[in-house]
Amino acid sequence: MFKATPNPPEADPIAQSAKSKAKKQDETTKRVLDYYLLPKPEQSQDDPKPGQVFTVVNGIDNESLLANLSETLASADAMVSDLAFDLEGSRRHVALGIQQLIELSSLLANRVLDNVELRQ
Repeated sequence: MFKATPNPPEADPIAQSAKSKAKKQDETTKRVLDYYLLPKPEQSQDDPKPGQVFTVVNGIDNESLLANLSETLASADAMVSDLAFDLEGSRRHVALGIQQLIELSSLLANRVLDNVELRQ
């Protein structure tokens, strides 16, 4: 059978490899320029992790942190104490156990706060 159109010319393998090489070189050049001219902001260690809702502001002194810890533990102690007297049985024992852990943590925080005050 006779073809009306001639066969396409065969591709020159040297020209194809030169085009491929030039394309790779262009990609590399773009990557290098983007790296230096469009740097990505580095994530700080202080940035919150994904899913983290609460954070403590940097630069707060230890005494303020410990004072707030003591107040938070005292509030938790009051809430659990109030709850424990509304409960009965094993649930009351659990609430009182939590209250004791909070009280122990409060005593430790107050001791550290006292030690900080003595050094100043």
